[in-house]
Amino acid sequence: MRFRLRGAALAILAALASIAAVVALPLPAAQAEPVICEQYGSTTVQGRYVVQNNRWGTSATQCIDVTSSGFRVTQADGSVPTNGAPKSYPSIFLGCHYTNCSPGTNLPMRISDIQSVTSSIDYSYVNNATYNASYDIWLDPTPKRDGVNQTEIMIWFNRVGPVQPIGSPTASTTINGRSFQIWTGSNGSNNVISFLADSTINSWNFDVMPFINEAMRRGMADNSWYLTSIQAGFEPWEGGAGLAVNSFSAQVNEGGSSGGSTTIGGPSIGGSTTNGGSTTNGGTTTNGGTTTTGGTTGGTGGSCAVTYTENVWPGGFTANVTVRNNGSSPLNDWRLAFTLPSGQSVTSAWSATISPSSGSVTATPMSYNSTIAAGGSQSFGFQGTYSGSFSEPSSFSLNGTACTVS
Repeated sequence: MRFRLRGAALAILAALASIAAVVALPLPAAQAEPVICEQYGSTTVQGRYVVQNNRWGTSATQCIDVTSSGFRVTQADGSVPTNGAPKSYPSIFLGCHYTNCSPGTNLPMRISDIQSVTSSIDYSYVNNATYNASYDIWLDPTPKRDGVNQTEIMIWFNRVGPVQPIGSPTASTTINGRSFQIWTGSNGSNNVISFLADSTINSWNFDVMPFINEAMRRGMADNSWYLTSIQAGFEPWEGGAGLAVNSFSAQVNEGGSSGGSTTIGGPSIGGSTTNGGSTTNGGTTTNGGTTTTGGTTGGTGGSCAVTYTENVWPGGFTANVTVRNNGSSPLNDWRLAFTLPSGQSVTSAWSATISPSSGSVTATPMSYNSTIAAGGSQSFGFQGTYSGSFSEPSSFSLNGTACTVS
């Protein structure tokens, strides 16, 4: 970390030098603002947030000039291919990131204990670079303070150049009065759900919880998980000098409940999604809305129940599956078996492993959701392709016992 003197202090020093032979005056204390060029260098602002350089994907120099309320990228050398990961993520955050926790933070916090997460952000953009302006929300089944979290929520406020979110577009939605395309996928280390703004957002005051609720609705987290950090910054692939977070604030307010309701401001999935700009996914994606199967009985035992909710577009779909244990004892290392209709194939999954990719398949849980408490439930989801007409599985069995479908 290096420091730069404020302009006023430099002017005073120059003036004093010109009259040094006449009179000796005491020098005023020079205020210093940090300029961070170290790869993972960081500092705190407002005694509340951490600003980090976070140059993780390149050896080229990157420097950020930290301000009292954010930062500006002053040097951003080098470039990386736009079909891969970005070269860095200079950002400001509340919470914990790889053991670096912001002062006095109440994160990690269990989602069920959160009433709201109020936040504001103000960005400055440039056009001579390739990047996104990304607001990141990290979730994990444990109160994790180090390493990679299980689910990453990304809000793309802006993008310049041929870059796109991880995965593929699966739906569209309106949250807090703004329209977004929803992308889902995995980067190999964690699941990612991205909200790509239909138009550039320069600044916004909003509640973060509707985005978390949407991730939970898709089986990518649940109320027992933890919110570990909230971050805002940029992912540059080429250049980036001049990008700035002018101001950032976030407040996690306790007082939630475990009801798990997912209320979002405006219409939910439906309509059409147009992937324009310079992304590789062009054209129009029609989302067939959300269909919940109902009334189909896979057995009379009643010890388990499955809710299967899908979102369908021509040639592709996502499915979210909730498995409920109606028995009096917990189920450990559960296995959910079902048959995909002819022509359907799984391309990716989250919160479970599905094998094989077609025909008679079995979903096995991850380590963090391998137990279903008595009267409780676990959720997972997957994305797939299909040919011909679309239909949903007709029956499910949990650990060999037929389940009702509701």
